[in-house]
Amino acid sequence: MFVNERNFREFLKINRLEQNTINSYVSTLKNLTSWLEMRINNSILDITLPEDFRDILQEIKANPHFTAVNKIKHYALTSALSAYSQFLNEEADRNLFIPNNFNSYTKEDFLSEVFISEEKYNLLINLLERKKNIILQGAPGVGKTFAAKRLAYSIIGEKNENQIEFVQFHQNYSYEDFIMGYKPTENNFELRTGIFYNFCKKAEENPDQKFFFIIDEINRGNLSKIFGELLMLIEADKRGKEKMKLAYRPEENFSVPENLFIIGMMNTADRSLAIIDYALRRRFSFFEMNPAFDSDGFKKYQTALNSEIFDKLIEKIKILNKKISEDNSLGKGFCIGHSYFCNLESCDEKTLRSIVDYEILPLLQEYYFDDPTTLQEQENILRGVFND
Repeated sequence: MFVNERNFREFLKINRLEQNTINSYVSTLKNLTSWLEMRINNSILDITLPEDFRDILQEIKANPHFTAVNKIKHYALTSALSAYSQFLNEEADRNLFIPNNFNSYTKEDFLSEVFISEEKYNLLINLLERKKNIILQGAPGVGKTFAAKRLAYSIIGEKNENQIEFVQFHQNYSYEDFIMGYKPTENNFELRTGIFYNFCKKAEENPDQKFFFIIDEINRGNLSKIFGELLMLIEADKRGKEKMKLAYRPEENFSVPENLFIIGMMNTADRSLAIIDYALRRRFSFFEMNPAFDSDGFKKYQTALNSEIFDKLIEKIKILNKKISEDNSLGKGFCIGHSYFCNLESCDEKTLRSIVDYEILPLLQEYYFDDPTTLQEQENILRGVFND
């Protein structure tokens, strides 16, 4: 569509009505600006964005959690929109084209939402490009699932669900669910293809795009049984080259396309799960995700919340994590993750008490089921935050 000031105002009006949040307003401005800047930098458009519009966007980009405590003032947003409206009016005769999809997602967006360093992000990208298959492993609450999807978004360049498939493994998950198998119908059985097979075909039909198959709780399934003959085909150097006949369809030569990437998540604190099959382990790179309380991103978030009781609780959690890491029967894979304390609707004592009483302490009861003295000690420390 070709847009002018009126069209853009109408788009923002609809967007605000649907989302009813300042965040969606800011996100729209930010994504639209990113799109324009990319084209300006590539010399596709010979234009310059208004200075005051650039200033407000720079402020938003510099502090991704600015809106978390409602510190974006109305005048700032009004100023940004006013500047943009004027800009669109001046450029209307150029027939400026704006895409319908404002869901762009960049490396900067990833780093603003996922609390890892730029260096680790680059490492993740390199591992995924080289190995094609990675597993994000770590303690509960370190944001593995959250990071996996946003890692895919950042590589695709937008929040495009069409290029992502998500599944969670469990003990009853089978090859028939994953690849293909016979399923009962009303009167008989019929051969049906599974979710991974179908996604491979989708990626194969779109070789110029990248596709991401995300597996939550990857170590909860019987991996050899689920992957079957695909254990060989998912190897990076076999992608798109080696073909195999499938168990239920021997007439077909099947391969896993080069533009499909597998991201698995594994909780290292679950005692009930067996060690991952060595044959499968060799085909994946393993990336450790740790609690990010000391990361720049979390510190900005913590500063924006500006809560003394929150700060005290986080300090106690960091001390607890050090104790857990040094415990020979536990280790760093059992630490408390930062996501328990993220995206809080409010940061009052009631909310924080609820997190401690109904999320953190039940976890510690599992950890110290045979050590009631330590459990009681940690319970007193955490609940003591609210009694100071």
